[in-house]
Amino acid sequence: MQETKKGLEGIVALDTSISFIDGMQGILKYRGIDIEHLAEMSYETISYLLINGILPGEQELAAYSNRLKSERRINGEMIDIMRVCNYGTEALDSLRTAISCTAHMDHENDNNSLDANKNKAVRLIAKLPTMIAALYRCKSGDFPFQPDETLSHGANFLYMLRGEAPSAIEAEAIEKDFILSAEHELNPSTFALRIAASTLADVYSAIITGLCTLKGPLHGGARRGVMEMLDEVAVPENANNYVLYKLSRKEKIMGFGHRVYRTYDPRSRIFKDMAKRVAKENGDPTWYEVAESLEHVMYREFLDVRGRPIYPNVDFYSAVIYKYLRIPPELATSVFAIGRVSGWTAHCFEQYADNRVIRPRAHYI
Repeated sequence: MQETKKGLEGIVALDTSISFIDGMQGILKYRGIDIEHLAEMSYETISYLLINGILPGEQELAAYSNRLKSERRINGEMIDIMRVCNYGTEALDSLRTAISCTAHMDHENDNNSLDANKNKAVRLIAKLPTMIAALYRCKSGDFPFQPDETLSHGANFLYMLRGEAPSAIEAEAIEKDFILSAEHELNPSTFALRIAASTLADVYSAIITGLCTLKGPLHGGARRGVMEMLDEVAVPENANNYVLYKLSRKEKIMGFGHRVYRTYDPRSRIFKDMAKRVAKENGDPTWYEVAESLEHVMYREFLDVRGRPIYPNVDFYSAVIYKYLRIPPELATSVFAIGRVSGWTAHCFEQYADNRVIRPRAHYI
């Protein structure tokens, strides 16, 4: 038997053409294109790229955008289901239920052809923002807002959440969040999803597998943890004592460290710059300054086993942006899923195209 690797660390499980990571150099590419370049595009462009493997031309993008907009609405039956969900739990639990119900309502659910699966992908990508906004509105005892087809993917989500159109910089921030969250190779939720897809489970079942895995506080749930930490620290002056107290108790500081990156996560650099810009427009830099203070203290006080600093990961400054965008903490993980669903569906298609059931072995002790 080969030597076991706890957590499968460093194990290469499969080939992919969807994304590339160099953890030592801090490089991330979708379909061979650097994330810094992709972050300046629209989410719809990135979604098309991930699913189809190439950047869309002007006509292709317009057609894809129109398809997404035409699929944004959810029906009254879905809203009725949302109203009976248990709102005392993380919103992602309710989203999981909503997607299961969507599968029942999809006439192509049992059709596993590529064309049918791409249709399902479009419906999922289009409806997730509407579902999450509707869940929040129902929880608040309000009626959900209908999607606005004149707004971009990100701006429309914030509109449905609040009932008012976001500012230009707010729309840019949430659009970047969706892009930077869209894909990241074999992260836990994507790997779990590919295992489900390898059994030839349908797309909806695979996506729900990804959602369940995303919920964990050591994966997508970390973003909510950072938001709660920012509230706990409250002001920059408290950052030093907060970090020292946590480290003295050997407790995790949320939003730091990554299994793959050994340098600054390239997504975090973009998020940090965006958070600074949003804070400036907001007129109150407190959340940004709290995060920056935490980052500085962590550099000074904590090194990894090789004596290197622990850098912020993708959740850290994205949580700062969520604070400024007034996204409730219980929605944080679900909002992450809005971006990630394009990458998830791309991985489903790649798994189906060259499938072998993923079935590793265990070392018996």
